[in-house]
Amino acid sequence: MRKILLLWAILACAIGLTAAVLPGMDIDGGFGGLLVVALTFSIVNVFIGTILRLLTIPLKFITLGLIALVVNAVLLAITAWWLDRLSVDNFLTAVVAAVLISAFSALLQRFFMRPEPEQP
Repeated sequence: MRKILLLWAILACAIGLTAAVLPGMDIDGGFGGLLVVALTFSIVNVFIGTILRLLTIPLKFITLGLIALVVNAVLLAITAWWLDRLSVDNFLTAVVAAVLISAFSALLQRFFMRPEPEQP
């Protein structure tokens, strides 16, 4: 449970950092709004993202994995469409935001997540 909460907080920080540096992405509602956006993005990612990733497996080979950026941008756009607290200006902004969220999330996970101990 602690790991899930930490991952949620890391995602919220990554989304907040992205909204701070990207002019076409805005979050309303302060810190609470940011947590709602992160939770909603996680739910969209789990349910719709799984389906989209399965449907785009053949395209991953053709595009050498770059379709994953488009899938993440679509998931962010769905989240923005679903919530009034998140606004993304256009699809290019969603693509850039998806890249930044992934990068910030990876960096934050590297700093704040402890590696699992090896089992003998």
